[in-house]
Amino acid sequence: MTKSETLQALADKLGMTRKQVSEMLDALVALAYSETKKSGEFTIPGLGKLQKKHREARMGRNPATGEQIQIPAKTVVKFRVAKAAKDSIL
Repeated sequence: MTKSETLQALADKLGMTRKQVSEMLDALVALAYSETKKSGEFTIPGLGKLQKKHREARMGRNPATGEQIQIPAKTVVKFRVAKAAKDSIL
């Protein structure tokens, strides 16, 4: 589904306007970003959890040349799918 299709489906289901649904989704995304940045995780019940993780520096290989390179440490965001979501989809 595209964003437009998602907004329309939610608006129809909730009896709200597309603009209201769009504002709600934008607020949810902003909340997820800020909470993940601040506390390291954000849970959407029944869907999953955003988690901030630190990756250590490691050695890698350039696939074009085969040369070994140093990959620096960095912080990444991971999404872990909730068990309820897995069970309902699979």
